[in-house]
Amino acid sequence: MKYFESAISTPIVSSAAFAYENSQEGEDIFAGKSPKPLYSRMGNPTSSVLEEKLSQMEGGIGAVTTSSGMGAITMSIMSLCSSGDEIISVGGLFGGSYALMTQTLPRFGIATRFLSCDEIASIESNITDKTKIIFCESIGNPNLRLPNLQMIGEIASKYGIAFIVDNTISPIVVKPFEYGADIVIYSTTKIISGNSSALGGVAIFKKVEENDKFHNSRYQFLKPFINKLQGKALIGCAKKRAMRDFGMSANANSSYQTLLGLETLPLRLQQINNSCEIVATFLEKNGIKVNHPSLLKHPDNQLYKERYSAGVGSMITIDMGTKEKAFTFLDSSKLCILTANIGDSRTLALHMGSTIYSDFTQEQKEFLGITSGLIRVSIGLEDPKFICDDLLESYRLSDLKI
Repeated sequence: MKYFESAISTPIVSSAAFAYENSQEGEDIFAGKSPKPLYSRMGNPTSSVLEEKLSQMEGGIGAVTTSSGMGAITMSIMSLCSSGDEIISVGGLFGGSYALMTQTLPRFGIATRFLSCDEIASIESNITDKTKIIFCESIGNPNLRLPNLQMIGEIASKYGIAFIVDNTISPIVVKPFEYGADIVIYSTTKIISGNSSALGGVAIFKKVEENDKFHNSRYQFLKPFINKLQGKALIGCAKKRAMRDFGMSANANSSYQTLLGLETLPLRLQQINNSCEIVATFLEKNGIKVNHPSLLKHPDNQLYKERYSAGVGSMITIDMGTKEKAFTFLDSSKLCILTANIGDSRTLALHMGSTIYSDFTQEQKEFLGITSGLIRVSIGLEDPKFICDDLLESYRLSDLKI
């Protein structure tokens, strides 16, 4: 339609199905010879615009949007793994990702070996002929550890293993493809959308080069995709081996709302990263047990200074020592919105142990850095002075009431 061509706001194509001009075009679309939409479970024109923009942002060859960040992680893993395969996960993990790897994937015969950021040297000794993926978050959520992406990427390349990085917290400022990542994951629900109005996710793929890791014996199943799609083989694999059958497809309306958020992402990210350092430094000076990589006491502070000078996203954590004090702190805040989201334009906060990690064992909580008084705070766009004042007052009130 002609008005599509002149619209400066991306049109929302809410149709679930698309007509083919004739039988031959239908065959060409299903064979991947035509770029026209097949069916919205396999891709939507509005979502395609978002995929193109996110791929350009990240420096990939293409992207696949999904219904959520967990959908993007699941699609990426299930496209590369089969029963009997193994994953190595390094560093801090979001509760949903940890649950996927400890509770759901084992039901499909896929095992995960978990290593901390301090155990990167042990990655090689944990690699077997069944290892299909090395997975990490660029910044651990919520333990805020920084895995050495360069070292992990070099190991993945040396052994010919797919390297997947969940970069949800730090788009733009961290570039996983530069460290050897093959797939970069985002929950676009977070800071890319930026206002809690659109659930979504995306997997962005690197180009499959001639004679790279995906031509080795670990990935024999990729041969038909490489022969047919060349550099875009990982995209075809994700769609055919996961999205087609699991149906974690993006919604056109959510993709449109995400596109609106993407327009202001660099400005919001800069403000939020600056505020995080200001707030973390202020709270530490006032005797509050706060965690952020910009602080000298953080175990990855040197790595932060060397590679993350632009920041690591919206998160800080505060440890109040006990659940009771954490609850009082949160209930005393006049600024924080209590919710499970992060990366919003408003400051958000949540007690970790009683919510996202409530059904985890004590051993699992310890591995993930979840203490009884841990509060995750996602810094918003408010004046950092207002955020500092509110958090300090909440802390003082919690001391008075307990």
